[in-house]
Amino acid sequence: MMYDQTRARQSADQPRGDAGRRAPGPAPLFPPDERDKIVRRLGRAVNTFPDAPRESLEEAEGAFDEATAQLMEALAEQRRTLRAGWQDQDSEDQDAEKQSADLHLALRQYREITQRLLRL
Repeated sequence: MMYDQTRARQSADQPRGDAGRRAPGPAPLFPPDERDKIVRRLGRAVNTFPDAPRESLEEAEGAFDEATAQLMEALAEQRRTLRAGWQDQDSEDQDAEKQSADLHLALRQYREITQRLLRL
């Protein structure tokens, strides 16, 4: 049996997909281009520290502020989406089994996003 580096790097609590392999994780909270922009900004701050320590720290603080603002917006959007999925359901239009399944799905999604936050 060969060592699978990709599989070894995956989190142990990530759900398993077909054939025992890890399923792809949840969608990233940051769009890749925005994430890359913040990473570049942070890298620039680290690289300029020897020549301009104060400016470097201001740049790092700006990268941190941008990352936290984007994270808060992404979480707020996920909350709005989840809430809209279960709160606006008219219980009279659905049978109890379907409504229960939908509510269970919403609960699972809340649990998953909260667990992701706790792992940060």
